[in-house]
Amino acid sequence: MDLDAIVRRWELEQLFSDYVHCLDADELERWPDFFTEDCFYRITSAENYDAGLPLGLIYATSRDMLKDRVSALREANVYEPQRYRHLVSSIRIISDAVEGPKQVDLEANFLVVRTMQDGEMAIFGAGRYVDRVRCDAGIWKFANKTVVLDSRQIDTLLAIPI
Repeated sequence: MDLDAIVRRWELEQLFSDYVHCLDADELERWPDFFTEDCFYRITSAENYDAGLPLGLIYATSRDMLKDRVSALREANVYEPQRYRHLVSSIRIISDAVEGPKQVDLEANFLVVRTMQDGEMAIFGAGRYVDRVRCDAGIWKFANKTVVLDSRQIDTLLAIPI
């Protein structure tokens, strides 16, 4: 592996790390900044993903839609206070663009533990991220993030992004 590939891998791992730390620290106002302006974000079940169905529990086609989601979470939605803790592993580069914009397709596994206000903890979600990231001006951002949940039983408290 050459030095450029090692640096790129470190940058991509840092992107994932910064992304989940933002969510876990309840810094949701920063969350849209991890995405390109024309991004695509969706949370779906593995069953729907494998069948090629476009259905999504959360579905956004721009950074502005992600900002609206955060505004709704902060100002309009009512839900029990909770915290997430993301564990991300096995980041795998699927393909690398050799020409054109610097872009990489990736997959990574995730596990999310949710802690409720009373201290009760439970596995909230497990699955994989199927992502396309783009580097613009030296900064990697998600152009496409599909959160594929292993279970089709989704908790109705899905409020905070995964």
